[in-house]
Amino acid sequence: MLERVLGGFDDTCARDKALYLTWLATSYLQAHEVEQAAATLCRAHELAVGVASTRPGVRIAAVARKLDRHRDVPEVAAALDLVRS
Repeated sequence: MLERVLGGFDDTCARDKALYLTWLATSYLQAHEVEQAAATLCRAHELAVGVASTRPGVRIAAVARKLDRHRDVPEVAAALDLVRS
């Protein structure tokens, strides 16, 4: 359901969309879809760059910490490098 809603959510609401994407990434992680979680986290990061609010960055960092145990998956390693750079 969150995927469907976010598909119609405009990128101009970057702060809110980035936050929702972190929740989606967490859901993917809980479902053991680590590659999808990593891709979703990257998208959240892209939207959050330049947003005045610190909240998306805090959420992105929290999801990145959860993903860290899957660093051996290439997509996860790339996502972690991106969000921590």
